[in-house]
Amino acid sequence: MAQQPPVAIICVGMAGSGKTTFMQRINAHLHQQTQQNQTPSTAAPPYVLNLDPAVRSVPFDTNIDIRDSVNYKEVMRQYNLGPNGGILTSLNLFATKIDQVMSLLEKRCLPAKPDPKPVPSYILLDTPGQIEVFVWSASGSILLSSLASSFPTVIAYVIDTPRTTANTSTFMSNMLYAISILYKTRLPMVLVFNKTDVKGEEEAVEWMRDFESFQAALRKEEEEQWSGDGGGGNGQGGGYMGSLLNSMSLVLEEFYNALSVVGVSSMTGDGVAAFFEAVEGKREEFDRDYKPELARRREEAETQKREIRDQDMRRMMGDMSVSSKSKGTGKYAAPVPGTKRSTGRPRQEEPETVSDVENMESESDEPEEEGGFGGEAGGLEEPDTEQMEEDTAFEEGLKARYEAAMREEREGKGGKGGGGGAAASVKYIQQSQGAAGWGRG
Repeated sequence: MAQQPPVAIICVGMAGSGKTTFMQRINAHLHQQTQQNQTPSTAAPPYVLNLDPAVRSVPFDTNIDIRDSVNYKEVMRQYNLGPNGGILTSLNLFATKIDQVMSLLEKRCLPAKPDPKPVPSYILLDTPGQIEVFVWSASGSILLSSLASSFPTVIAYVIDTPRTTANTSTFMSNMLYAISILYKTRLPMVLVFNKTDVKGEEEAVEWMRDFESFQAALRKEEEEQWSGDGGGGNGQGGGYMGSLLNSMSLVLEEFYNALSVVGVSSMTGDGVAAFFEAVEGKREEFDRDYKPELARRREEAETQKREIRDQDMRRMMGDMSVSSKSKGTGKYAAPVPGTKRSTGRPRQEEPETVSDVENMESESDEPEEEGGFGGEAGGLEEPDTEQMEEDTAFEEGLKARYEAAMREEREGKGGKGGGGGAAASVKYIQQSQGAAGWGRG
């Protein structure tokens, strides 16, 4: 059976939700399975990445660590940033190296056809508690879209169960963050209710699945706060807040139905097996629903790039045509007398005054032909078919050299140090300038 590419699991969640501890638990679970040969013999231990630049230590071994590339404290000092700004800027700097990261991941984790080797079944990513990285920051989008282009990618949104079920407003806040990430990334998501050894996830799941249960909890909070405030009605769930939560629970009902929900205890390991079952289900969902969408967006991007290249080509061809015409070179050069071969010199300018006409007539000894205007009947000349064909060939040659330069730019063959595209473009322009004086015929 052919090996499948590993699933990339991105652990995302609020600060203090237990992401790092959850990462340690699922990493230990996969290592244990590998040692006990409960996974296929071709499976290797998971490939682990840490993307939290501010953490002092992590309870698991990492294959790629952002702290090896970016110094969080130095970023804060140089850019005069606070803790949150330092973390966001560190991730932005790390995102500039995403091509190197992806190259390493593809080399280590993708199955090799000529020489099959054990590859990991999962790629695990730990992220910082600054969840806004994946809500609006560019670095989060770059990291996730790059991973999804090569591997099935699933987001594990980790939730602190005891804190989330403490009141309905905290629960709704977590759900809104989850839906923001889901619709921004367009990737499959698994809700992980963590710390179930402290409080079970049943109440939270019931709020998600049963609208009336959430309404009952909301009314109970309002009554308690009303009585506690002496009938003032200024509690957390009263007034506009209660109406907002009611409305949001109705809006998010469809969103809840599209999510997989598991309860996990990172302390005891309870629910980890159910989590990986949900991840495998999301792998199938990724291949069925998300992969075609990614292919469609990639094709749109390529089409846009081709259109931009075509516009650049037409603009450059137009500029060169104007330049040749104004200088009287290229196809606009004067022909050799008695032939159609170009002299490479500018054509003689048209007379602008009566004196110019007299001077030109005195220089010419050739008698006028019949027709009275120095040409065939009415002074109209028949189109030169051979000259038109040569002009067309000239234009096609310029176009071919331009497209060759663009291919060199895309393939990086134009030179060292990433300057291939510029060198190819310069070479093209030089050739075209030289071609302007070529003779044809």
